[in-house]
Amino acid sequence: MKYLVRDKIFAIGDDYWIEDEHGRHAYLVDGKALRLRDTLELKDADGRVLVTLRQKLLSLRDAMTIERDGETLATIRKKRLSLLRNHYRVSLAEGTELDVSGRILDREFVVEYDGEMLAHISRRWLRVRETYGVEVVREDADHALLIAVAVCVIRMAEKEREED
Repeated sequence: MKYLVRDKIFAIGDDYWIEDEHGRHAYLVDGKALRLRDTLELKDADGRVLVTLRQKLLSLRDAMTIERDGETLATIRKKRLSLLRNHYRVSLAEGTELDVSGRILDREFVVEYDGEMLAHISRRWLRVRETYGVEVVREDADHALLIAVAVCVIRMAEKEREED
């Protein structure tokens, strides 16, 4: 399943829809303004909160958490030593890890589990400027989680670029 994301410089308080491959609203990214830390909610088309994305406070390295029903589902951190490509590690609460690698700022990267691709994020499929696609390769994968991972790593890479 492919999803279409209209790329923005993610400002807190910005809301935007993610559409499925048929042009229907699939997810709403709802930015929460006036919060102490960076917070977003990923909602379904009916407005139900699926996951909450938060900047992790008091962390030695920049990190974001993805929460579901008040419980931490995943923590995302940039890998320390990655010279040529951006690498992020997604530590899931159950103890497994996902690897995110590629050119994050160019919106050309993959999310993998144990060497198997779960999602491919790319601008190549699209002609519309400032838009990228998220293709979830495995249908049995958690689509909301993979979209949340893509949103988080892009947000983290944008913030890192702003700080440099």
